[in-house]
Amino acid sequence: MTISETEEQIMEEFSMFEDWMDKYNYLIEIGKNLPLIEEQYKTDQYVITGCQSKVWLHAAYREGKVFFTADSDAIITKGIVSLLIRVMSGQSPDDIINADMGYIDRIGLREHLSPTRSNGLTSMIKQMKLYALVFKTRAQQTP
Repeated sequence: MTISETEEQIMEEFSMFEDWMDKYNYLIEIGKNLPLIEEQYKTDQYVITGCQSKVWLHAAYREGKVFFTADSDAIITKGIVSLLIRVMSGQSPDDIINADMGYIDRIGLREHLSPTRSNGLTSMIKQMKLYALVFKTRAQQTP
């Protein structure tokens, strides 16, 4: 599934809920399906700076695709990073780098987060795109 297709699917899912408390509960449920990071990556090296809560993010590169795992010590943040992983994991570095992530604003997520959580969301996206850029650069340098 492409990034755009996944974003459309997420927007449809969130449109089923009218109340933001229901959307938060759904976000918490999504977080329960987060592809958890291995314990060896739950170190400061993998912590995303700029997040109110602790978020660990790891990326692996296999067969031209980037795969993410993560964890957080906060349930809402787990849901947020799970949404991001759902959209970007298994995609090519170029697709991740070029993703506009507009679905986040279209579902109203950013406007319903505290400023510190919103900053954390931005930091998570930047880190995922940075991983993709590193993998792309490495792939171009490999003969």
